Amino acid sequence: MERRSLVVVGLGYVGLPLAVAAVRAGLRVHGLDSDPDRIHGLTQGLSHVDDISDEEVCEALDDGFTPTTDATCVTSADVVVICVPTPLRQSVPDLDAVCAAGATVAERLRPGALVVLESTTYPGTTTEILLPLLERDGSRAVGADFHLAFSPERIDPGNTSFSLTNTPKVVGGVTEGCTRAAAEFYGSIVDEVVPVSSPAVAEMTKLLENTYRQVNIALVNEMSVFCHELGIDLWEAIDAAATKPFGFKPFYPGPGVGGHCIPVDPGYLSHRVRTLGYPFRFVELAQEINNGMPRIVVSRVTQLLNDNGRSLRGAKVLLLGATYKADISDERESPCRVAAERLIAGGAEVTYHDPHVPSWHIGDRVLNSVPDPAEAAAAADMTVLLQAHSCYDLDHLVAVSRLFFDTRGRAAGKQVARL
Repeated sequence: MERRSLVVVGLGYVGLPLAVAAVRAGLRVHGLDSDPDRIHGLTQGLSHVDDISDEEVCEALDDGFTPTTDATCVTSADVVVICVPTPLRQSVPDLDAVCAAGATVAERLRPGALVVLESTTYPGTTTEILLPLLERDGSRAVGADFHLAFSPERIDPGNTSFSLTNTPKVVGGVTEGCTRAAAEFYGSIVDEVVPVSSPAVAEMTKLLENTYRQVNIALVNEMSVFCHELGIDLWEAIDAAATKPFGFKPFYPGPGVGGHCIPVDPGYLSHRVRTLGYPFRFVELAQEINNGMPRIVVSRVTQLLNDNGRSLRGAKVLLLGATYKADISDERESPCRVAAERLIAGGAEVTYHDPHVPSWHIGDRVLNSVPDPAEAAAAADMTVLLQAHSCYDLDHLVAVSRLFFDTRGRAAGKQVARL
């Protein structure tokens, strides 16, 4: 029996894990991407995604995975999943990649095929943007000539407990038949499928998940500012509150939020709400608070230096961590970069260490990660923990540092100042 054929359009942090998981599930998989360098690397067995190793790419290639820039692979696909980027441009969703992928698929779609959009977007995109492209002015009918659904990606880079396969997959089709087709497809790859009544509900599910995180992180970030002024250890208060077995989930302050999800996805929901004629004030306020955290970090660094007889200008400041999340190499929307830019603008002599980022572009500068963080900490006027990578021996780093500012609540000691 011939294996079912899948084309994954877009081989980034969402598409490549899906392609690898689908190959393991026995599907015949093409990975379609417009970046020839990315495709060349994959054909050589090289992964560009934290959660997928080179060995896993090689295994997928051996099992029939075909990375390509040739869109003709769509003509033989039973299923096409679109996983292209959806950035915000000046708070406006940029769906150019979705439209381009939709047009490419529409030209080559075989009768009866299933198309699924996984790219995060605002509610209504699947039916308002993608569906008309695929129907081609009425020459095709959804539910009869092809199936269409939305399924939000739930990839959490660096999470060793929950992967694509053991995280429930939400699917919402344009018709009941579309939902069944999408549920059947994902059911062959993941452990649990959660059908919902429409693509819009599935689209809203993703935005709700990340808006929930954005708002709660903003709450504790704002509390960290006034708790510092009040002389209250917010971290201790959060840990104490977390002992309550109901009605509370702990969130922790930090230097800001990063990645594609939390800083970007709620902006899609805010954009959609604004089209109705009013602002989504909760989200916009949360974004404002979280976007302001790198400024708070620099203010605290400046204050700590002043309290110890130093000014920011000319001070040697070591930054630990450049990525938006621990133990990954992903720098997308990382608040660490904004903090570094502000420190440099204030006259600090900034160095950094990150085991996952050998070089760091800060404005028009390129910094190289120092080889030994402890040696660099001993030479610096202040060490700032921006990302708590598991490789850091924080006790030793604190011991050798003159001043240690912890934005992640991981270090201990009398000489440690916390955000």
